[in-house]
Amino acid sequence: MNIKDIQNKFHEALDAIYGKEEVDSFFFMLIDSYYQISRLQLAMAPDFKIDNQDAILNALEALKQEKPIQYILGETEFYGLPFKVNKHVLIPRPETEELVEWVISEYKIQNSVFSILDIGTGSGCIAIALAKNLPNAKVYALDVSKDALKTARQNAELNHVEIEFIEADILTCRHAELVSASHKFDVIVSNPPYVREQEKAQIKNNVLNNEPHLALFVKDENPLLFYDAISRFATHKLSEKGMLFFEINEYLGNDMIRLLNNKQFKNIELKQDIFRKDRMIKGVFN
Repeated sequence: MNIKDIQNKFHEALDAIYGKEEVDSFFFMLIDSYYQISRLQLAMAPDFKIDNQDAILNALEALKQEKPIQYILGETEFYGLPFKVNKHVLIPRPETEELVEWVISEYKIQNSVFSILDIGTGSGCIAIALAKNLPNAKVYALDVSKDALKTARQNAELNHVEIEFIEADILTCRHAELVSASHKFDVIVSNPPYVREQEKAQIKNNVLNNEPHLALFVKDENPLLFYDAISRFATHKLSEKGMLFFEINEYLGNDMIRLLNNKQFKNIELKQDIFRKDRMIKGVFN
């Protein structure tokens, strides 16, 4: 079977789910990854045949089940860097790149060594992007999931950065205190679970049925559970004038301002993402 016939199969099976343009995007990503055939090469030789069709046909079946293309390929890109991803970690989002950019903008002219803690690191995307772009930073990354930390360690090696990984549950104060008993951090950053159960209906099936719920959802009755625990931890473990950065639920910006005010953070700044949604917040610890 030539590649053009396989592409037609993709459209027949998937256009109703994803739309023609996205199906083409998936198809070209897959043939590039599996067979090292570019879009240009296919345009020049539309009758190009491949011998082993199993990989791409298996990918077609996975896409029919709405499995994310990043999980099918086992990789994605974040902040211009390659990352391995799997069912144990969230697929990094563009809005999280904006959070990383905010931290970098605050610290890119820092000449002395300083320390950063990323809480709920998942794939390690935040910690690794910061380590790659802030050479004076000593970066730590914490997660409760052994499997997520295994992936994050692979990503740190892939991107040639040194991260100190910590397995701990930030909701358990005793563990959190042990994590950093010896010193304080200049920056704490986190993209914790923030999607309320009531918002599940807004989540697409490819996310809902594939990405780890542990990293996505919180109970409706306590949506700021992780923010409260992390900000409380930060009041003990941030250095003077240290900064706390969060990615947040777009509907809870004012609640987050109140929470940080109650924890005595100053210079609180709520920031919108490129879609004009309240998506990030920063506070300074005095």
